[in-house]
Formats: sequence, structure tokens, C-alpha cells
Amino acid sequence: MLSEKQVTDVLRKVIHPEKKKDIVSLGMVERITVGSSGISLVLTPEKSNDPFIGSLKSSIVRLVKDEFGADTVVNDIRVEPKVNVGKKQEPAREVLPGVTNIIAVSSGKGGVGKSTVAVNLSVALAAKGYTVGLLDADIYGPSVPMMFGEGDYRPDVRREGENDILVPLIKYGVRVLSIGFFVDPAEAIVWRGPMASNFLKQLITRGEWGELDFLLVDLPPGTSDIHLTLVQEVPVTGAIVVSTPQEVALADAVKGISMFRSEKINVPVLGLVENMSWFTPAELPGNRYYIFGKEGCKALSGKMDVPLLGQIPVVQSICEGGDAGHPVALDGNAAGRAFMDLADEVAEKVHIRNVTGKPTERLKIN
Repeated sequence: MLSEKQVTDVLRKVIHPEKKKDIVSLGMVERITVGSSGISLVLTPEKSNDPFIGSLKSSIVRLVKDEFGADTVVNDIRVEPKVNVGKKQEPAREVLPGVTNIIAVSSGKGGVGKSTVAVNLSVALAAKGYTVGLLDADIYGPSVPMMFGEGDYRPDVRREGENDILVPLIKYGVRVLSIGFFVDPAEAIVWRGPMASNFLKQLITRGEWGELDFLLVDLPPGTSDIHLTLVQEVPVTGAIVVSTPQEVALADAVKGISMFRSEKINVPVLGLVENMSWFTPAELPGNRYYIFGKEGCKALSGKMDVPLLGQIPVVQSICEGGDAGHPVALDGNAAGRAFMDLADEVAEKVHIRNVTGKPTERLKIN
């Protein structure tokens, strides 16, 4: 039979992504029970809503089976948060005091290239001299690290009072934070809504964003807790909705526009971006093939009175650049110019919105 010490030694290999220490040294392992039926654990995180608990549990099970054999059973991993009585609370930090404009990049459904647009738009804005940040809030499917070629990057953490401050990646002139920097890319992220929302809050409030003209937030597809968390935490300047010209994508884009325009949320929709507008083969640069339909977003733009900010073609370089960590906006080809033009449109629409509209307030839900 296994001993408690053997199990403890394995648990020393489980590193808390935020604390950068193993869970035994952090005092998170309260109790280990080893019996004929398997292993049971009690974990005591500092915070009851620690967003890393799910991934820590998965790591524990995987490492135990790797060390002691696939037949080893982990019966139960119970979580009992520590009770900290009488701890003095630090004054709340002002949220994003140096950020001028917060832009939500959303889509009604997945697979329309929302993250591709967010990454290339951020790079294009930076290339035009703006100070830019990109927050990857696509909690369940973060692809921004790969698109920046930094899948193995782990942010530095510095101490400020009693708070840990996350230092973003800086690449192509863009400050970047993503959940993908904190988890194993091969591991599925299985979080309930409150855990995902809490992690997003940490990326917003604990990120060292500094002075920015634009902070782009790459949201998950659809409408979810994450969207509500964002508008509750910060005043969002405006939203960009990404869609393909395909009817099924446009139907979901309508829902996204309606959500931002709803009376309670009331975030201005800066415009639509039509991705995969047409296919142009490299050997026939003058040809356009409308494989997903023609000008669907243009029609929706007129129907819903939403500006059409740009049309991005389907070209091989966009896909290759995303996979290789080299955003196509850096290149001078047709696709790169499309994103540069999109950056000009977004900057203009934000300026008009700020001059003519009232400042957006954080959403208050009682």
C-alpha cells in the first residue's frame, strides 16, 4: 500500500500557476488519506474562488497515475478554503486608471476568426503609433498565445503591497495577457462560470497595463457570464462584432449586437467586421470567390444601422501567420493592408463616439 509520504512527494510536483510554488509548500494540502480503495485529499486554498482549483485537481490526478500506475484511484479531492478572520483589507485599486479606451471584440458564434481579428487589429493599431493592450478573455479557448508565437510564455509576477501584479507579454508593440499563459495548452479548461469570471477579474485588476490608448478584449463567442463580468468591472468604450457573410453566422451576430445595445448593458457598437469575405488564390490575385456568401455583413449593417468597419479576405497568409505567431498585419500584402485600414476605421469610430456620446459607465447589478 502507498504511504502518505509517497503521495506528498508527488504533490510537490503540482505547481500553483499564480503562486509559482508547489501546493505542499503553499500549505494547501490539509489532509491525505491512503486506503485500499484509493487516495483522498483535502485542499485548503487561500481563496474560496481560486480559479486554478480545477486545473490543480486535474494535475494531481494525472501525476498520481503517472507515478503509481493508471489503476491508482483518486477517490475525492475536497476543497475547504482557509478562514482568515480579522485580516485588514487593502484599499481597492482603481481599475485600469491609465487606459483611455476599452474595446470589446466579440462574435455571435465560434469559428468566424474573432481572435484573428483581435490580434491583427491590436498589432495594426500599435504599428500606427498607439499604445495598445490585448486581454484574451476567451477563457475556454485561448488562441492568442499561439498567434503571438508565445505558447510557452509565463508572465512574471511582482509584489505590490499584498497584491500580486501580473506583468504582460510585450510583443509587436502590444501588451498581452491570456489565460493561455497560465495553463497547459494540452489540458482542457473545465471551469464553472464564477471561476472563469473571477479569473477574468484578476487579469483586469492585477495586470500591469500601464498607460494605453486602447485595450482590446477578445471575448468568448456568444453571450455569457464573461461578457457581463467585463461590463461590470470596467466602462467599455465600444464593441466590435465579427462575423462571416454566412447566414448562420449573421443570425448569431444579430444577438451579439442586441446584447450590447440592450437597455441594461448599453455599450455602443462601433461596427461590424466581415471576416472571410471572399477567397483570393495567390496565383489569381485579381479574382474573388464568395464561398461564404456575398456582402452579408454589409446587408446586416444597413438593417441594424451599424457601421461596416472592414472586410477581410480569406488568404493563406492569414492562416499561416496565425499558426506561426507572425500576425499578417505586419506584412504589406493585401491582407495586411486590410487590417491597417480596419485600424484606421476603428480609431475614427472611437474618436467620434467619444466626442458625440456620453462616457460609458460600469454596469451595476443589484
